[in-house]
Amino acid sequence: MSIAGSVHEERQPAGTYARHIIDRLLIDLSWASSHLEGNTYTLLDTRMLLERGQEAAGKDAEETQMILNHKRAIELLVQNEDLLTFNRMTFSNLHAVLSQNLLADMKDEGRLRRQSVGITGSTYTPLSLPQQIEEIFELLLAKANLIPDAFEQAFFILVHLPYLQPFADVNKRVSRLGANISLIKSNYCPLSFLDVSRDLYVQGLLAVYEFNRIELLRDVFVHAYERSAARYKYLKDAVVEPDGFRMKYRTLLTEGVSRLVKDGNVLQVSSVQRLVNDQTIFAEGIPLQDKQPFAELLLEEMLNLFEGNYMRYGLRPSEFDFWKRNQ
Repeated sequence: MSIAGSVHEERQPAGTYARHIIDRLLIDLSWASSHLEGNTYTLLDTRMLLERGQEAAGKDAEETQMILNHKRAIELLVQNEDLLTFNRMTFSNLHAVLSQNLLADMKDEGRLRRQSVGITGSTYTPLSLPQQIEEIFELLLAKANLIPDAFEQAFFILVHLPYLQPFADVNKRVSRLGANISLIKSNYCPLSFLDVSRDLYVQGLLAVYEFNRIELLRDVFVHAYERSAARYKYLKDAVVEPDGFRMKYRTLLTEGVSRLVKDGNVLQVSSVQRLVNDQTIFAEGIPLQDKQPFAELLLEEMLNLFEGNYMRYGLRPSEFDFWKRNQ
């Protein structure tokens, strides 16, 4: 399977490309995969949680735990080359990390399912006998290992693991991270699932459950990968190529940082978002479709603000020192 825009560095050790972009991947994939589960954290909230340990206000503890579990699971794959394979140890440990503190019975974290489960919104009933589940799970992984193409391996896991439901819960999350194993190992761009419609993803899975049809989920997979490939190729090339979006809004970014600091705002997602949505400041300069990426950039500028660069925002030492003391 060949997808336009994919980046492949075959001669590098397994996982090299993913390690190159891991800081961004941790945020993107943790947020997007959690979002597909109905998690209400925003992308900016996720960044503040993972980089600053700052929990978003008004969110359930379960949502915070879900995102933190994703971060640890991604790190597990990217930092351990021996886990980049389709075997029971890898998937059991992946499940144990993703489900930590989220299941009613701690013994189910990393253990194959021993009870019957149903699928919300579907009449499909997965296998229920533990012996059958174990047998088919091992067969599934063995077949995945025989597939020579990294993309086909990824899609195979994305389809078959949720269909089998080998674990008590968290199966779809395991499938999304498991789908990245072959991509990371082969030094392709990882699959972040950014810009994937939750409704289309669910409909794609329901078509698999109800009709054994993969076409819709395949289209979701291709779209998701093309978006990921374009995003991470851009991040990789950004080392030598200026960020066009940042250049376009450089004046407003400077103004935004200056205002946040001079107003003495504690660095929070809410303060950044409030400023971006303030129609008296940025209404004329930022189209609606650019507001979210602008907010991400503004937050990034604020996170990287320190004594060695604050003057480029027109700030005085006293203004920066006052803001810094409030953080």
